[in-house]
Amino acid sequence: MGQRFYFDTSVFGGVFDKEFDDATLQLFERVKSGQIICVYSDLTETELLNAPEKVREYFKNLSRDNLERVIVNDEILALASLYIDQKVVG
Repeated sequence: MGQRFYFDTSVFGGVFDKEFDDATLQLFERVKSGQIICVYSDLTETELLNAPEKVREYFKNLSRDNLERVIVNDEILALASLYIDQKVVG
């Protein structure tokens, strides 16, 4: 089993962004090969509903073999708050 990386909505859009497409496609190749497990949340799924069609289709067509869906819950929200409080992320 590969490393688990959390992918937010912008990562899926990066496939179609000239500035990020090379690196993002390489990242998804690592997902396809099982080197990385793409972890995404129910929030990401909701945000993708408003994404451009090509981004929604790209996500929809990914093999579920190396994807893991998590549900945003109180524990996740508490961890996010801690990361922000400790300035791990902005």
